[in-house]
Amino acid sequence: MAEYILQILRSQLMVVFSWGFHCPTALPDDRGLSFLVDGFKYKGEVQVIYNEGVDLFEVVLTNTGDRVEDVYLDCLVNVIDGMVERCADYQSRVEAEYGFAKRI
Repeated sequence: MAEYILQILRSQLMVVFSWGFHCPTALPDDRGLSFLVDGFKYKGEVQVIYNEGVDLFEVVLTNTGDRVEDVYLDCLVNVIDGMVERCADYQSRVEAEYGFAKRI
């Protein structure tokens, strides 16, 4: 299951890289994937747990206990991105963090 989740994440590498994604590790009993992130909104461990009974995923931010249940595989990257990286002032924070100037 961990490899399957990695394949889903690899489908949108630029988004996943923006999280500072690192240290992917299979969860016990291969029930999902754990990895570390360094996003604008959240820094720490993320767990993606597969719920076989409903064939959906659960995303857990272990440091805060925040979770989103019943995530479809085609929404997985967007859900994690919303929990870890995307914020209301995302564009201005990226520009400030990386010194990008707005193009005229």
